[in-house]
Amino acid sequence: MTPFQQKVYAIVSRIPRGRVMTYQGIAKIIGCNSAQAVGQALKKNPFAPKVPCHRVIKSNLSVGGFFGKQSGKYVEKKIALLKKEGVLFLDGHLKDVCRVLSGKISQKTNYFGGKKSPK
Repeated sequence: MTPFQQKVYAIVSRIPRGRVMTYQGIAKIIGCNSAQAVGQALKKNPFAPKVPCHRVIKSNLSVGGFFGKQSGKYVEKKIALLKKEGVLFLDGHLKDVCRVLSGKISQKTNYFGGKKSPK
């Protein structure tokens, strides 16, 4: 795992149930200008669900991709996971913008209860 991936996973692991962050929001927190780079790191997330990549959406508040797919059963699964947490989409966009976290997540690298990876 790269240091960049560690930073992304550290942020995403702290997004609470029922809340979401944007790829761009995560990029800003870790000092990166690329939402796409964040998406690429999450596409390869080996720690789901401890690193809940389903809680990351696009800046336009649409659902975005899931495990590298932009449509189909994977994105449907992402929507279903978010719905179980009370995060709803209407016409393809987040229904309640109050669900979005922005810049309120710590970037500590020690993100799995003192371990480098979940077991």
